[in-house]
Amino acid sequence: MAKEKSSKESKAASAKEPKNPAEPATKEEQIGFHKGSLATLAKERQELARILQIVEQLMQMHIGALKDLGVDLQKEAQEVIAPVPKQKKPIEDIL
Repeated sequence: MAKEKSSKESKAASAKEPKNPAEPATKEEQIGFHKGSLATLAKERQELARILQIVEQLMQMHIGALKDLGVDLQKEAQEVIAPVPKQKKPIEDIL
């Protein structure tokens, strides 16, 4: 008898569930889901922008400190962008 009740209950429960549990059943639920997702993502974007501002401020502080110490950042940036090419050995010398 216990098995009959559980199988009847599971059949009744499965009849009430939507076909795809990952997708909301009604249009109102879908609208709510998407609105909630957008609100969450908007907050995440705001937080990311705040973090980027903090990182930029810290970088500017370090740049200022390096300039005060006499470091030429333009020169170092050029060295990183266009390093001095090494002279290549002819293939005959390598073999």
